[in-house]
Amino acid sequence: MGVRTRKTALGLLMLVLAFSMVASACSKSNNGGASESPKASTGTSEASPDANSTEKVDPFTISIFLNSVGPIPTEDNKIYQEIKDQLGITLKEEYLVGDIEQKLGVMIAGGDYPDMITAHTKLTAAKAVIPLEDLIEQHAPNLKKHFANVWEQLKDPADGHIYWLPGYGVYQGDFKPTDYMGPAFYIQKAVLKEFGYPTPKTLDEYFKLIEDYAAKYPEIDGQPTIGYTSLAFDWRDWGLRNAPQHLAGHPNDGGVLVDPNTNVATLYSANDISKPYYKKLNEINAKGLMDKEAFAQNYDQFLAKISSGRVLGMFEQRWNFGQAHDSLVSQGKYDRTYVGFPLVYDTNTKDHYLDRPPLNLGTGFGITINAEEPEKIIKFLDTMLSEKWQKRLNWGEEGVDYLVGDNGLYYRTPEMRKQQDDVTWKQKYKAESLWGNMPKLEGNYPDGNADGPGNQPDEFFANLKDIDREVLTAYGFKTWSDFFSTPPENRVSYPAWNIDLIEGSPAKVANQKMKDLDFKLLPKAILSKPEKFEEVWSDYVAQMGKVDTQAYLDRVNEMLKWRVDNWTSK
Repeated sequence: MGVRTRKTALGLLMLVLAFSMVASACSKSNNGGASESPKASTGTSEASPDANSTEKVDPFTISIFLNSVGPIPTEDNKIYQEIKDQLGITLKEEYLVGDIEQKLGVMIAGGDYPDMITAHTKLTAAKAVIPLEDLIEQHAPNLKKHFANVWEQLKDPADGHIYWLPGYGVYQGDFKPTDYMGPAFYIQKAVLKEFGYPTPKTLDEYFKLIEDYAAKYPEIDGQPTIGYTSLAFDWRDWGLRNAPQHLAGHPNDGGVLVDPNTNVATLYSANDISKPYYKKLNEINAKGLMDKEAFAQNYDQFLAKISSGRVLGMFEQRWNFGQAHDSLVSQGKYDRTYVGFPLVYDTNTKDHYLDRPPLNLGTGFGITINAEEPEKIIKFLDTMLSEKWQKRLNWGEEGVDYLVGDNGLYYRTPEMRKQQDDVTWKQKYKAESLWGNMPKLEGNYPDGNADGPGNQPDEFFANLKDIDREVLTAYGFKTWSDFFSTPPENRVSYPAWNIDLIEGSPAKVANQKMKDLDFKLLPKAILSKPEKFEEVWSDYVAQMGKVDTQAYLDRVNEMLKWRVDNWTSK
């Protein structure tokens, strides 16, 4: 919940990036062009009129090191051959084998760098990469336009130069993904089907469904039904701590609420914003619906419990129980998988669970000091950001990897979808590792098509299992994100949860004390007898009042202001 120390923030960021890379490579949505194209609600626009043209250059080889283990393209990979034939560029790639720290250590010690390399702080510190801003200004109009709104964020705080070109986090127009992996109040599909696919909007409506289903089915597969569980283990604390901010209509800023107009953060723990949620959990505990082991279980036990299929609901991040979801699917327990709902305290409040992923700083490609012709490399990256190449890399080849409907929207046949899951086929016909690391268009193209197949609503829907199509059809939806309000543009300082508190600082100490109190007293309040709740809550508020929360807020607000001052586009 709280803003994390550098170590924890980086740990979480790595998880998010890992998920992001896999999800994006495997399931990005795509929109392609054709005659009579529908009007796009969102769009990616090219930086120049000839952005889709390809400028043939003299034969040129670019050596690349990728901090990934693959998938590794074959020697006769079709996309790499097209790049060579159309652009005159041969890509010579090296993939990570073994430990990245050791690999970079050897590389830095010998000064033996490729022309282009994936991002790492060690390389910046070793001055192994060159500034890119002048190259972009002079030779890369697509890149300049693509990063225009986040230009200041790209700059290294130490010297103001741009060294890396992030592969993810720049969206055009409305952000409405097909899948949803974020925070929500999740409930089993079996519960929704049992009661005719209702739409719970408040805590009362949500827990009424759980209560009625548990009463009707006290056991699932021979084990006691668990109405609601939670996780509060190690750094995975949001299941216990973060729900109140969303119930109040705010996005995920960790332990604070940030006023979008003033950019000032305030706490929501131990006050009237969080109290109604924990009081409700106390009520459902009294009814026997709360998992008695919720606050004693570790992560593996949490996943195992969900995998059993007997947990009806929880507040969680979808990616955090992805392994359990996959287990349920592998067991054929499709009706025991979950749908997320954006509950709010008051139905007059607009939900803000779905957010636009922030720019993935410190990722993507950079150009090293050993590159003899950096202008050609930046021109190559600029060309690959054109709509023509973006569609080729993500959608594939028209007539082979996708077809164009009468409405101008791209789609795939069942046979085309199946081949996309074939690892051997992908090594020959796709360039996933290259595409995953380079700057890319995310959102929708001007012709109405999504950036990739996974984000094309009709294509996404057609590729779902029968029960998922049944659920979505019952609600009149095509995607899981349709349950959530379309998020606005992120404020410049978003999100607050990844602010570095600095190890050993008063802010860090205060944050840890707040977390310790939450882990100790919130479970006590939830599991207490109803007549004891107010007493325990008052003690919780009193104990929190002894913590130097102002030191925590001061650091958060200092950095929120710094971000606005330094990240606002000039």
